Amino acid sequence: MHSRENATTNLVRINGNKKDLKPKDNILSSNLTLPAEKRHDPGRLFPPVPDSCELTIECGRYDFSASAIARAVEDADAHLLNLNVTTMAAALQDKVRVDLRVSHRNAGRVARSLERYGFDVVATHDGFDADSELTASRFRELMVHIDI
Repeated sequence: MHSRENATTNLVRINGNKKDLKPKDNILSSNLTLPAEKRHDPGRLFPPVPDSCELTIECGRYDFSASAIARAVEDADAHLLNLNVTTMAAALQDKVRVDLRVSHRNAGRVARSLERYGFDVVATHDGFDADSELTASRFRELMVHIDI
């Protein structure tokens, strides 16, 4: 058997050369402007997902917490699918605007939960409901056959 009492390890730290960021790589520059094609586009931020809805909320810059938002969404028996901060705090006088997508067809229950947690719900958009679209399509077909 080997004795562990005499075992020693020498740790050596190897410092590589740190890469300096060039101005084009610095995303924190104060004069950063996005080209028109890269500005806020809901289609880019929220790719299509069935059985989901979208909400836009606002909160104070220092009150923003992704975990608190996720907890509020989960209290409404939904899952947080997307969370995007879409407005800089300076544009809204120390407020942050956040776009959310959740796994509910109806945004009402999630909106009430977010308001209970102290977030201001600015807008809601109920999502695509595949079952109701199918039912509506079948109803229209039935009405065509009845009119014959």
